[in-house]
Amino acid sequence: MDRELIDLSKYRLEQAERCIRSARLLGDDDDFKGAANRSYYAIFHGMRSVLALERKDFARHSGVSAYFRKTYIKTGVFPVEMSDYIREAFDIREESDYDDFYAISREEVIEQIENAEKFLNTVKDYLQGVYEELSSE
Repeated sequence: MDRELIDLSKYRLEQAERCIRSARLLGDDDDFKGAANRSYYAIFHGMRSVLALERKDFARHSGVSAYFRKTYIKTGVFPVEMSDYIREAFDIREESDYDDFYAISREEVIEQIENAEKFLNTVKDYLQGVYEELSSE
């Protein structure tokens, strides 16, 4: 595999980790909409870090999540609950970003951050195995 693809995957994973850190900081500062947004983007960049290894990317977020679900969740590479994390984070991010009067509670934000962390930890474990496998080739 092209070293460039691994570097891209790692870069996107770093973006996801930065989003999680930002989500925590925003949540601690009572910026719940901002925290929900960053939680979603942690998941989004996590998905894209996996897709980078296949040279896959999509113009729309829905394309990224549909491909990820079909290729990695439905096939059992990742657990089914990750599909729920994607859907919930996307829905809440959409509401938070585009509905002026949408209110999200501290508890909902904490759950979103925790789900994004679970998602990201699962992706990181998977990618670590892939990176090790590729470096031994």
